[in-house]
Amino acid sequence: MSDRLQTYAEFWPFYLREHSLPSTRWIHFVGTSLGTGIGITAAVTGRGLLVPAALVAAYGFAWFSHFVIERNKPASFKYPLWSLISDYRMAALMATGQLGPHMERALAGGESSGAANRLAAATQQAR
Repeated sequence: MSDRLQTYAEFWPFYLREHSLPSTRWIHFVGTSLGTGIGITAAVTGRGLLVPAALVAAYGFAWFSHFVIERNKPASFKYPLWSLISDYRMAALMATGQLGPHMERALAGGESSGAANRLAAATQQAR
């Protein structure tokens, strides 16, 4: 049996658990917004040299937050399309104040990784 997630419905809670810390989510939000803005500017002005800058901005912020803050591997390495879709989905839910219930369900419904695992381990040790 494969350890790959088979459906987007399975991926979405996994993605959210990989972004368990608010700082990770906000850094993603900034990177996604900046990358999108630079990408739109490249398309509107015809300045194709801005495309790499858009990718560096979006992925640079995201990967920094995973490696340094969350301490996990970005989901985009294994699930690039679902990760891209989820970056925008998470950003939209954050912008509209609707991410909370999604995070609660994801964190309650499965194993967490990264910082959430460290937090759970620390909680267990404190008992």
